[in-house]
Amino acid sequence: MKIHFIAIGGSAMHNIALALKAKGHTITGSDDAIFEPSHSRLAAAEILPPQLGWYPDRIHADLDAVIVGMHAKKDNPELDAAQKLGIKCYSYPEFLFEQSKAKTRVVIAGSHGKTTITAMVLHVLNYHDQAVDYMVGAQLKGFDHMVHLTETNDFILMEGDEYLSSPLDLTPKFLWYQPHVTLISGIAWDHINVFPTEASYQDQFALYLDTIVPGGTVVYNQEDAVLTRLVAATQNTIRKQPYTLPDHYIEDGVTYLPTDEGDLPLAVFGKHNLMNLAGAQWICQLMGIDAIEFYEAIASFSGADKRLEKMATGETAYLFKDFAHAPSKVQATSQAVTAQFSTHRVIGCLELHTYSSLTPAFLPQFKHTLDALEEAIVFYDPEALKIKGRRAIDPEAIRTAFDHPNMIVFDRPEDLHAYLLQKKYHQSVLLMMSSGNYGGLDWSALAQLIERS
Repeated sequence: MKIHFIAIGGSAMHNIALALKAKGHTITGSDDAIFEPSHSRLAAAEILPPQLGWYPDRIHADLDAVIVGMHAKKDNPELDAAQKLGIKCYSYPEFLFEQSKAKTRVVIAGSHGKTTITAMVLHVLNYHDQAVDYMVGAQLKGFDHMVHLTETNDFILMEGDEYLSSPLDLTPKFLWYQPHVTLISGIAWDHINVFPTEASYQDQFALYLDTIVPGGTVVYNQEDAVLTRLVAATQNTIRKQPYTLPDHYIEDGVTYLPTDEGDLPLAVFGKHNLMNLAGAQWICQLMGIDAIEFYEAIASFSGADKRLEKMATGETAYLFKDFAHAPSKVQATSQAVTAQFSTHRVIGCLELHTYSSLTPAFLPQFKHTLDALEEAIVFYDPEALKIKGRRAIDPEAIRTAFDHPNMIVFDRPEDLHAYLLQKKYHQSVLLMMSSGNYGGLDWSALAQLIERS
């Protein structure tokens, strides 16, 4: 096939383009901005657009399909040209479904934990040399590309996102996949720019449950009351498999999992990671991996990139980086680090970076989410507010929203950087939580400071 990508530089988009090129298709694409690692990967595969921008002359009648990324706009000139020529235009989840119709589709969904659970399952399958197709939205350790498509593999494992599919397709991505097996990790209101009420957000998961192939299986977090209610209410004829927090204990900063083969030390920690592990075990079992094989493999799983990633270790100090930005994940991550390092002072720095977190009406959702921390730092960059078209936020409104007794709020990157780089971190853990970059923080300097502590 000859396939053109509009907005080829996106995380998922460029990985799909690379996978289809590897499968033998002819790939072209356009974008108005392409960053690393997408740029280097597309260049290496010889499908990097020759110039940035949108060029309608790249659209021609010989194309079999056009795939449109969410970064494109409705009035994109290439999209307009494709529609005038009658070329089939897909969102990427719609196209992935077309590519996987003959496979057993396994989808990992939920407001949080999708990437980690998917990474756990792939780690276990790779450990036991079980080949599968896959699509993951974020970069995982040990993988060059995050989409793999073949004609031969029986299973395809996909991360199921509830965000919109494309400018032309306002369907949440996961409603396209029609899974045979799915896991839902939990439901916590997110994407306030698309789902303005908590009820409207929850409705997407109710719809998702109805897309499971009849006779299929939903593995779900039984400790999530909203999710449990939705699973109980669905009229779809599916099997329902709950999971809960597994037995575990912490000793000398290491989490252990009791098993029939003995106590298993884990390289990851925290309630949310243990919940993710319990769900991943069920998915692996449904894909042919028994308990002993799962435990043998999961012991060497060290986590997904940017998910409680250890950035530096000193004699008495640690630096962790986590992707946490939604209130439920911020709270879970803070509690996990505090529980794991009970003899240390835990300092947490949260950057308000997403559309939701920069919305004053959403800020009360963060109330008490940082209570586990001895010291809480909240940072937001006025430039991020401008980019997202938001008004300035009063620092006092942030303090009131979080209601933490020992909180500092920064709205100037240079002030945050100076504060972090002059602190003493003896017997401390510094936890950095964000999907942004803290206004250009010097990670190397911060890591060196921790390593000397």
